[in-house]
Amino acid sequence: MSAPVTLVTSPDKPSGPDHSRLGSKQHSDGGWGLVPVQVRSARFSSFAVDDFEAVTGQEAEWKHTPVAKVAPLTSGELDGSPLPVEVAEVAGARVEWIDRDDPRIGRAGKPEERASANAWSSFEKALAVTVTGEEPVEVLVNRSGLGDQPRAAHTVIIAEHHSHGTVVLQNSGKAVLSENVEIVLEDGAQLTVVTVQRWNDDAIHLASHFSEIGRDARLRHVVVSLGGSVVRINPSTHLSSEGGDVELFGVYFADTGQHLEQQVFVNHDAPNTRSRVSYKGALQGVGAHTVWVGDVLIRPSAAGTDSYEQNRNLLLTDGARADSIPNLEIETGDIAGAGHASASGRFDDEQLFYLQARGISEEDARRLVVRGFLSEIVQKIGSPVLEARLQEAIEAELLVEGGGQK
Repeated sequence: MSAPVTLVTSPDKPSGPDHSRLGSKQHSDGGWGLVPVQVRSARFSSFAVDDFEAVTGQEAEWKHTPVAKVAPLTSGELDGSPLPVEVAEVAGARVEWIDRDDPRIGRAGKPEERASANAWSSFEKALAVTVTGEEPVEVLVNRSGLGDQPRAAHTVIIAEHHSHGTVVLQNSGKAVLSENVEIVLEDGAQLTVVTVQRWNDDAIHLASHFSEIGRDARLRHVVVSLGGSVVRINPSTHLSSEGGDVELFGVYFADTGQHLEQQVFVNHDAPNTRSRVSYKGALQGVGAHTVWVGDVLIRPSAAGTDSYEQNRNLLLTDGARADSIPNLEIETGDIAGAGHASASGRFDDEQLFYLQARGISEEDARRLVVRGFLSEIVQKIGSPVLEARLQEAIEAELLVEGGGQK
């Protein structure tokens, strides 16, 4: 028999910036008790960094992250001046810098952790990308040379009614960056957003992506993380209108000492919505660490929901670690389907034997298996030119440390 649980209460309200984010509640006897937040939808959120307590690593949203390495972005001052970006003008899209008080800002979401709130409190202007045409258009935003000083950034991506487009955020070079990316799809829009992280080995990048999906709109969101010391990209999507559809894909490759993290949240809040989440990663080298947390919430208002999420990891060497945590919360029985899957493992010896039996060396066989494993996600992007560039980048990663040989 388990031991009884005793709830200790205090007559005084706990001190702190905001007690509701920690689950402090008043009881019928007038005292206060601490009830830990158990579900993603109940997390505290605020635009102001001062509403969040200091990050200790004990918080649910930070317990997998090397908090000492990201401390300049969670506790320090950030340079909020506009980032140096390169964007080519294309027909069917508009790119501009907008002020903090522009009504387009704040439509997609609100920070749920301190680094995101710090960036939101610090940015001076936001980069706004608006897709306007019904003919497919591709916008490439290049960001590099950000330096080694802590910075903040804010990007707003809007797909107008019935527009079609692809927006690529391509990152490289040095960076110590915390940012928020808002994605808004108006009714009937179809949009693909790809974020590519090929930072230098010492770069630190924390990003929260918020998306709001309109009626019968469809978002494809792709995260590609291949470089950086600590890279944490957290996509959160709100399916607030009937017929909304979202596909969240991710591919990552972690080398020695590298930490790559993704915390995904899909909020089904309207009838007949659909979501698919699929992330795949490979790891090689001592201290290579990846984290994937997938939260799916199906609210009582989301009858007819069709949802599935999965994460697969391939460990190429000893000393690598992959944390994979799928969570599914269903608040209605009237759904079309919901499920999740997670698996982490090593090479399939039968695959290697098959290739080697046909005269392929072990090193080349390993590269072929990994490339095939990750290519499934890359091919979801829908841009042949971008897909080819990413395949080349993955191939370059496979050449590091002997192509993954033990």
